[in-house]
Amino acid sequence: MTHTYLLEPGIWSGRGTFWREDGEPLLAECRTEVTHQNHCWLVAGSLKVLGSPPVEFRNAYSIEPPAKKGGCLRWISENATLGKVQGTFSVLERCILSVYSCAATGYHGAEHYGQIDASRYQASGVLLLETRRLSSWEIVLTREAAPGAGSSAHSDPPAAPRTTTSGS
Repeated sequence: MTHTYLLEPGIWSGRGTFWREDGEPLLAECRTEVTHQNHCWLVAGSLKVLGSPPVEFRNAYSIEPPAKKGGCLRWISENATLGKVQGTFSVLERCILSVYSCAATGYHGAEHYGQIDASRYQASGVLLLETRRLSSWEIVLTREAAPGAGSSAHSDPPAAPRTTTSGS
């Protein structure tokens, strides 16, 4: 099966669980928009943790398009909490792995996107500060149909991103 998340423009939404550092599970919702431009791919979105009070994490990634098939995709993100984050996406047969770090602050982590089918991925991740787990999450991402496309998930690419992405 060909990967659709990141490798094709699209809008993804999801629901799942976010665990705080103390292990308390909280309901989480996310929305991510992927756009492709000639010089870079943009990933913009948010992760809303429905605690009391609710918290929303926003990110915006810039990904270098792959230079060759099978190569890693390098990315950079400016995050209000974490600072400048750098990472790579490695596209494997059934999943996409991302590892990232912020050298200035000691934050680092990983995300795993397991492909369920062309329109759904199981996303799992962890954010660490040195050796301490600050948070983790598991969310099922579902690709939204393009406007005016009926139920087809593979139509025209969406407009430019509104603002920011995924939750760390």
